[in-house]
Amino acid sequence: MTTTTTTLTRSRHNRVIAGVCAGLAYRLGWQPRTVRLLFLLSCLLPGPQFLVYLVLWIIIPNERH
Repeated sequence: MTTTTTTLTRSRHNRVIAGVCAGLAYRLGWQPRTVRLLFLLSCLLPGPQFLVYLVLWIIIPNERH
């Protein structure tokens, strides 16, 4: 069961490192493992993917419960 939220928050329950991929997945209505796989595949390409992840970790608030 996927639930979408109205705001982008980092997941507190379905996190592997910081909950960024799970938070993005819930916001988009996707499975967290799909977003994680896309992120890992994107890391094979040149670019600032890891830095973007770190910035998102800092600016996206934690999910409240």
